[in-house]
Amino acid sequence: MFEQLGLIGCGLMGGSFALALKRAGLVKRVVGYSKSPSTTERAYQMGVIDVEAPSALLAVSGADIVLIAVPVAASEATFKSIKHLVTPQMLIMDVGSTKRDVIDAGRRALREQIGSFVPAHPIAGKEVSGVEHADADLYSGRQVILTPIERTLTLQLQKAVDVWSALGCRVVQMSPESHDAAFAAVSHLPHLISFALMNAISGQPQGKDYLSLAGPGFRDFTRIAASDAKVWRDIMISNREELLAQTKIFQRNLQALELMISSGNGDALEGLIEQASLTRAHWRMAQQQK
Repeated sequence: MFEQLGLIGCGLMGGSFALALKRAGLVKRVVGYSKSPSTTERAYQMGVIDVEAPSALLAVSGADIVLIAVPVAASEATFKSIKHLVTPQMLIMDVGSTKRDVIDAGRRALREQIGSFVPAHPIAGKEVSGVEHADADLYSGRQVILTPIERTLTLQLQKAVDVWSALGCRVVQMSPESHDAAFAAVSHLPHLISFALMNAISGQPQGKDYLSLAGPGFRDFTRIAASDAKVWRDIMISNREELLAQTKIFQRNLQALELMISSGNGDALEGLIEQASLTRAHWRMAQQQK
């Protein structure tokens, strides 16, 4: 059990982590800080946190576990604000969707205390944001990616594995580089495509009429287009190299389909569709795999 969680960012991800720790009996007290005082106050009113901290530094004071749940672009400023109270005994984690940039920020800000930081990416979330949507079940049954570096302390890494496992998560470890390449393909690119599709349709003169006719397939395909704009702006810019590499691969595959359509080559078109259909039919989310 942890004595105190220092929560920096009391929104959906951070608030859900605090609620999950509390429900599991893994923490005695939660001290929270958010850039917006109204968010911190709301988290206190909801029982997500037990104490409102006036700064990130004071949220960390006395904590033996710290979760940084801020936009990835704010990581370095957050590390700098807490560095004077970081100790080798403290476990620090984040929930960012990119890892190399966050780790680089941690190296610059934390320096000799970087070993306390275990970079983490829980594969969970909602299209809505804010502490009012915090859910103790958000992480249950989900996969969590840990991307330790050569200076990560072995004890802190094991603590990270243990705490996520205790919340019902499947913990996977990989390098930061492998993480960012993989999630550019399976997360960042799909979001980019969904954003582009919604803008492409809504930008047409008859876009509203087209959207009024859309059904469940369109709803499911574009669900992620409702995601937080600032969060995804930061993710895409921070992982731009890997994302742009994936957009090029996607464009080649889209052009191949376009060529089959424009040439009227039905057999070849069917073959490409069948290939995608079979791949999708055999795919299962990691937590569903036997």
